[in-house]
Amino acid sequence: MSESSAEALTAVASAAQATAATAATVATAAAVATGGPGGTGGTWRKVTGIAGAAIGVVAAGAAAGLAIERLTVGRDIRRKARLALDSTGPYGALRGTPGKAYADDGTELYYEVDDVDPETAPALTPRRRRLFGRKAPAPVTVVFSHGYCLNQDSWHFQRAALRGVVRTVHWDQRSHGRSGRGVRQVRDGVPVTIEQLGQDLKAVIDAAVPEGPIVLVGHSMGGMTVMALADRYPELIRDRVVAVALVGTSSGRLGEVNFGLPVAGVNAVRRVLPGVLKVLGQRAELVEKGRRATADLFAGVVKRYSFASRDVDPAVARFAERMIEGTPIDVVAEYYPAFDDHDKTEALALFRDIPVLVLAGIGDLVTPSEHSEAIADLLPDSELVLVPDAGHLVMLEHPEVVTDRLADLLTRVGAVPAGATVGGYGSTSSTARRG
Repeated sequence: MSESSAEALTAVASAAQATAATAATVATAAAVATGGPGGTGGTWRKVTGIAGAAIGVVAAGAAAGLAIERLTVGRDIRRKARLALDSTGPYGALRGTPGKAYADDGTELYYEVDDVDPETAPALTPRRRRLFGRKAPAPVTVVFSHGYCLNQDSWHFQRAALRGVVRTVHWDQRSHGRSGRGVRQVRDGVPVTIEQLGQDLKAVIDAAVPEGPIVLVGHSMGGMTVMALADRYPELIRDRVVAVALVGTSSGRLGEVNFGLPVAGVNAVRRVLPGVLKVLGQRAELVEKGRRATADLFAGVVKRYSFASRDVDPAVARFAERMIEGTPIDVVAEYYPAFDDHDKTEALALFRDIPVLVLAGIGDLVTPSEHSEAIADLLPDSELVLVPDAGHLVMLEHPEVVTDRLADLLTRVGAVPAGATVGGYGSTSSTARRG
């Protein structure tokens, strides 16, 4: 056997070991929850089997890519690279004026406000003029809602572009980022619902934007939060919301998403994942240790389900990984059931009389672009933008596309701030395809 063949086999074996280690972490947590292999042997074997199958199916694609990477890049080098990216990457460093709102169950919701800076307007670059012109902005506040397992920093590029030239509010959904753990979830063991998130958003608006016109921007779960807000508070939409942007989101039927897996695989995952996540959530400390032990595999899974382009900036990919790995497994578990129950299709009718941007990455495996097309079909006057070579985190992968379209939306409603230039990451708006 040649040396290169031996290296390849070793790499594949290492990837398989990483996958097995992840499954073992799940199985170990399940064993603790069911009394261990010495107690209820039948239950232990069953849980071990389904946990291994579920994690194995999801991780298979990432493990294969990881095997190839390990042919040329050692573990220690990758660890040092991650540390270097963490220390030098500017992403997530933007901070505003902090504030706190309180949900109806007492959960503390953290938000930050970036106010208009009068000194910014004279410093117009050609691109700023092209995006927004020279008109005086209307007193609009743009409220950004982030997605599942992310936080407000996922809007980094758009925040940088709008910073100081239009009032913006960025908040962390309950149990994410700097917000407090959901009181109902901790105290009563109640799973999160999308309806609850809509009420949380209303609490943030009451605290941070008590008056004036509002533009609502939501990505993924954040878009669902916006729909839930509309469903619960239609008068707020009619009286104060002047535009909406729905990015990589869905109004329902999420139980049909296959996550890029074969039919047999996705059916197995759907069948066992809720139970597995519940067990993992009950043994969070043990699972977090396993998560750290399989960091390479985890990074591969994150990249596969976050981005579609091959040349995404490594610092951006690492930034996304940090946000996702920062979400505790018990939070992941308590949110998961909400997505199967989510159906806010009827609430979309409340957006028919205002400008709406619907944007999605064509390569999104989490909320496929067909879901955005379905939203646009129900809002015939909306602008539908489908971004080629883009995955679920399109606002990080192709930030200029998202920022350009948001700029156009703000211009249409009279906000017209003097927008800032986004850094040279991702593609330009010319890559986007309007539906």
